[in-house]
Amino acid sequence: MRIAVVGGGPAGLYFSYLWKRRHPDSSVTLFEQNPAHATFGFGVVFSDRAMDFIRDDDPETAAAITVPMETWSDMTLVHRGEATAIDGVGFSAIGRLELLLILQRRARSVGAILNFDTRVTSIKELAEYDLIVGADGVNSLVRRSFEGDFGTSLSYLDSKFAWFGTTKRFETLSQTFVESKHGAFNAHHYRYSPTMSTFIVECDRATWEAARLDRLPADEGKALCEEIFYQTLDGHTLVTNKSSWRNFPWLWNRRWSVRNMVLVGDALHTAHYSIGSGTRLAIEDVIALVKALEEGGPLEHSLSKYESERRPVVEKLSNASKTSAAWYQDFANHMRLSPLELAYSYITRSGRIDETRLRQMAPRFMSRYADSRAAIRGS
Repeated sequence: MRIAVVGGGPAGLYFSYLWKRRHPDSSVTLFEQNPAHATFGFGVVFSDRAMDFIRDDDPETAAAITVPMETWSDMTLVHRGEATAIDGVGFSAIGRLELLLILQRRARSVGAILNFDTRVTSIKELAEYDLIVGADGVNSLVRRSFEGDFGTSLSYLDSKFAWFGTTKRFETLSQTFVESKHGAFNAHHYRYSPTMSTFIVECDRATWEAARLDRLPADEGKALCEEIFYQTLDGHTLVTNKSSWRNFPWLWNRRWSVRNMVLVGDALHTAHYSIGSGTRLAIEDVIALVKALEEGGPLEHSLSKYESERRPVVEKLSNASKTSAAWYQDFANHMRLSPLELAYSYITRSGRIDETRLRQMAPRFMSRYADSRAAIRGS
């Protein structure tokens, strides 16, 4: 089989590696418009469950990714200057560029052909291939070329966010809520290397406009965020990398394949960054696609099987992502809660964790929370 992979992010690289490793007689050629050492953003975060999924299917790649990872077992919420730890919420993180370079090496090691600095401008250029895998993100050429056939829908959240990095090292994945003279701001931050952390700043549209972030030059906008989160950053500066203010896109497709074209990752669906599952979903898409193709038979049947078996899992996580995003859309109102109440509201926001499960996974936090509620009832 001759396969063209469009997009050199985690999904495209992992598909190239996994298929070529298992099917060395196939031809796998990847096309990526950016240079091999270029990336946008900073760290990539994985939950413990996400790493277990990769480890079960591909322990060698999981081991290669795990070695440089930063890992922690708690998370922290900071509200009104008070830090609240929630135990039992394990995550790991790795630099996005480091992850891409690991996957590039693995894809090359099995004979996949990786073409960087190569822009595919028309699907007609790929006419010689038996299968075209669209792994080219939200702005996917593969999808945009046949949006009506894929049944694409695209909408945007009203809130604004910007993705920064910082040399400040954070011990856990953390959320910091700050009330400024312009309005409420939130920062998601976590370390992804011994010397660097991701730092995502978020606010609603009214706050964004009141702070003039819609008009300030990029360097002045960065300086304003440094001022707002001065205590959190502890004197460290923010680092930019295409750190423009954006609206999060909700992307979905009614059909996952058209003719000999199939979508994976952000080209197919998006999941809000607040549940830390975007890269996990992309890699799991790839694993599901490879398994469906390996069952043999007509290509159309394999692609249909990929969709029918994978869709329920993605829909479940997508719905949890939307519920989580809705909480963030209203985080300024949640800031009226006490630090412990805010932490409880946050950790249960997606509906995937109820009080019974939370007592099992975070006994220290739930003990504090129970004591707080008992004190309120007794007062």
